[in-house]
Amino acid sequence: MQPPAFWFRPWSVMAVLLAPLGLVYAAATARRVAQPARFAPGVPVICVGNINIGGTGKTPTVIALVQMLQAMGVQPHVLSRGYGGRLTGPVQVNERQHSATDVGDEPLLMAAFAPVWVGRDRAATAQVAQAAGAKVLILDDGFQDPALRKDLSLVVVDAALAFGNGRVLPAGPLREPVAAGLARADMILAIGEAGQVAAFRKGTDYPVPVLGAALKPLAMGLSWQGQRVLAFAGIGRPEKFFATLRAEGAVLLRAEALSDHQPLSDALMTRLEIEAKALGAQMVTTEKDAVRLPRRFRQKVMTLPVRLAWEDESAIRAALGRILGPSAG
Repeated sequence: MQPPAFWFRPWSVMAVLLAPLGLVYAAATARRVAQPARFAPGVPVICVGNINIGGTGKTPTVIALVQMLQAMGVQPHVLSRGYGGRLTGPVQVNERQHSATDVGDEPLLMAAFAPVWVGRDRAATAQVAQAAGAKVLILDDGFQDPALRKDLSLVVVDAALAFGNGRVLPAGPLREPVAAGLARADMILAIGEAGQVAAFRKGTDYPVPVLGAALKPLAMGLSWQGQRVLAFAGIGRPEKFFATLRAEGAVLLRAEALSDHQPLSDALMTRLEIEAKALGAQMVTTEKDAVRLPRRFRQKVMTLPVRLAWEDESAIRAALGRILGPSAG
């Protein structure tokens, strides 16, 4: 489901009515994060999380950090709960053996860049990854989980939406109050166009540094200019994907917004294929959605990969250097 509009209007009637439930949710989160870390790995732990629910750009951020660490001479391993997958782990994701049904779509995508471990118990998963040779652990979406001691916590936020109406679920889009979350954070990464990032910075005096980045299409020698497409996406904000396609010059004859992580069933894909043929359009989706495609559709659907482009890499590089110490190249 797409987020309700009142999540972005602080004084809407619905937000006010649901505010008491938000206080209960916030109190439960506060009790959880106040627990001492159950495991302190002997290697640095970098947490990529958020305060908002839904997609803010964590997966592209994890991939960007993986590539940056590899360029520094360090091979990180990624830890994920494997949202949407059936395996409880700990298990290392194998692109040849596992499907999105097994381990979730995001771990399957990230496994193309680094070793990825899926496990509901993050402490146990970290121990297995460390025993397998991990020198750095990147914790994907574990900001509110006290299982591991964290050396660097990066809160990712969509610069255009910021923190919505500032209220906690179900009154707003937050897992916890902004002030409480940022008290445990080391940095904020605001993802969006330059003007959106600038507006986000200007809106509030944040207690931690605000880094900026944008999601840019990966150049693959393919022009989208004039390409007639039927686009579909099951991510946090499908409209961002559709806007990127339009900016690349594609002609969107149909844009199907799916729920985040929605299964791409044979029935759904057959319907989209019939519609695409009737329109004379090419089906196209995101990298994250592509890993959930039924096998017989994988050659029929194109993808538009995006990568994180840092506004300025110096701050994040310096932060990584501090926690890695002499091991960083």
